[in-house]
This record gives sequence, structure tokens and C-alpha cells, in this order.
Amino acid sequence: MIVAAALPLLVEHGASVSTLQIAKAAGIGEATIFRAFTDKDELLDACLAAALRNDHVLAELDCVPLDQPLAARLTEAAATLHAYLERMGAVTAAMHTAGRRRERARPGDGGATDSRADAVERTQQAVVRLLEPDRGTLRLPVEQLAVIFLGMLFGRRGARRGAPGGAETPVETLVDVFLHGVVGKPADPS
Repeated sequence: MIVAAALPLLVEHGASVSTLQIAKAAGIGEATIFRAFTDKDELLDACLAAALRNDHVLAELDCVPLDQPLAARLTEAAATLHAYLERMGAVTAAMHTAGRRRERARPGDGGATDSRADAVERTQQAVVRLLEPDRGTLRLPVEQLAVIFLGMLFGRRGARRGAPGGAETPVETLVDVFLHGVVGKPADPS
């Protein structure tokens, strides 16, 4: 409850958000925050961890009906993942702007690196599930296509910097290019 109330404030005000603002948003007294967290830093760390978790995104992807056409399934998945990336980016940017950086785990210590790899694997498996009903009509294995699809989607954020006017490619366009490629129909030779 406290973290959920703090996340939008963190995006709006950055790490300088006060515990009083968070308490008001959560509908609790400020002292209650310090019964749940030892200090503001621990609360901010909990907010960052919550923003990076993808459990809710995986649950949303699991709710995508498999009887929809493939393009509709992938468009819904792309929109869901895009919204997650935007939320995650907003929170991490707010923390970074305030000079707070998430402590990086060393490989093999069971920390953030391992959990990030697990999150990526689980996301890929969710996309594989969405591709599976069409396995027989696809040119490549669904596991490989899931990696390609996620690469296109995740790369879309960085690509906006080089796009005309900084515009972002709509998810519908991304799905269309993923499914149909970039080459148009050949000209009629007649």
C-alpha cells in the first residue's frame, strides 16, 4: 500500500518526494511509514524494486486470449510491455536524476543480475505462449521469434531518439513489420 502510493509521487517529484507526501497519498500517518521501513532510503529501494518487478505484466500477458488473431495477440502484448517499460523507465529516471543508483549485483551472487535474467526468461516464455497457436504457420521456431519480437519492442524506446521529431513507432506498426517484414510487394513486371 505504501509503495503503491509512493510510485506515482516518485515519478512526479523524484527522490525528493517527502515521506509526508507519501503518507498523505497512502492515507496513513507519517509514523506508519517508519514502522514499515527503517528510513526513506529503504522505502525508495522498495519502490525501485517494485517498479522493476514484472509479475503483473506476466499476469496481463497470460490473460491475452489465444483465440484472437496473431496480430491482435502481439499488439496487446506489445502495448502491455510498452506500458511496463514506460513505468519502469519513469521511476528509474526519477531515481537517477536524484543521484540514486540501484546497487548492481555481481554475477553469481543471486542478486539483481540473476533476477533480471529470470524476468527476461519468463517474459520470453509468455511471448512464446502467445505465438504457440500459430507455430505451424511461422517460418522460424516460436522461441526464436519471441526473442526477435522482444528485441524489436525493447529497441523501440531507444530508436525514438533517432526518429523524425522523436516520434515513437506505434505498436501496431511494430507488429505489422514483425509479421510481414519491411519489403513491399514486388512491382508488377508487366
